[in-house]
Amino acid sequence: MPRARGSEHGTVWRTVLVVVIPVACAAWGSVPGAAAESLEFGTDRDAFTPATRVVDPGELLAEWSYVYIDNSTGRPTNNYPELLVRRGVTEWLEGRFGVNYGVGSQGNVVTSVEAGEGPLDGSTLYESTVLYGFKADVAAQQGPIPETCIIMEGTTPTFGPHLGTVPVATVASGWELPLAFPTRHQLPWRLDGAVRYAYSESKLAWFSRWSPSAVLRMPVTERFEVHTEWFGSFTQGLVDDLHQPFFSPGLHLVLTERLEIGLRVGWGLSYEAAPFFADVGLAWRR
Repeated sequence: MPRARGSEHGTVWRTVLVVVIPVACAAWGSVPGAAAESLEFGTDRDAFTPATRVVDPGELLAEWSYVYIDNSTGRPTNNYPELLVRRGVTEWLEGRFGVNYGVGSQGNVVTSVEAGEGPLDGSTLYESTVLYGFKADVAAQQGPIPETCIIMEGTTPTFGPHLGTVPVATVASGWELPLAFPTRHQLPWRLDGAVRYAYSESKLAWFSRWSPSAVLRMPVTERFEVHTEWFGSFTQGLVDDLHQPFFSPGLHLVLTERLEIGLRVGWGLSYEAAPFFADVGLAWRR
């Protein structure tokens, strides 16, 4: 029997609204008096595009989230805990370690987790993985030269049909823009972009996955930020290559100096892309 997609979307949207409305109201009413600088954590999972900053030396930043992907065929994908632990080593280098479990009918193409690619035939994909690597700050913004970082990671399945380690390389760059909301502190907007390359495994062969993205980050207050993003996943080397672009707005709110909450949703822009996804997560630092 086909799934009642409308009722599922209604349930997801009710959940989203329950989260978004209180968060937005709290953000507008919780601006401390004299801070003139953004308190954001620089998390990598508030958007598909990672932040261009590294964690400060000695600082620990833990990020985790739950992601629901409403696939076009087969079962929806559920990812959790999407845990990513980042530890600052020097002023320009951080170490990274993460774990995740995903179950659904396709890969996790809307998140920063790399997994085996399932065919668009409704078959089920179960996979748990560990992630490890580093992130390095390689350039600061100087005029038209963007702030830039590189991320090198490996993702190794601990359970599932694909057992090969997936190497992943990401370059992310961004500019601080002379634009701002007309709020009290008028914090500048940022335009960030990234390209991620992964050598992944399907049921038949290894293939390349290219994932470009661009995000406009717009601070409303020093604690509250909204963003709008385009990203995509494009394979090379499969029998039938996949082209899966998405549009995704989101927000995050710094609740305390140690805790941040984020939310993003998105819609697929092609037949092969999942029609809808929702991602809610937390970040904690010390």
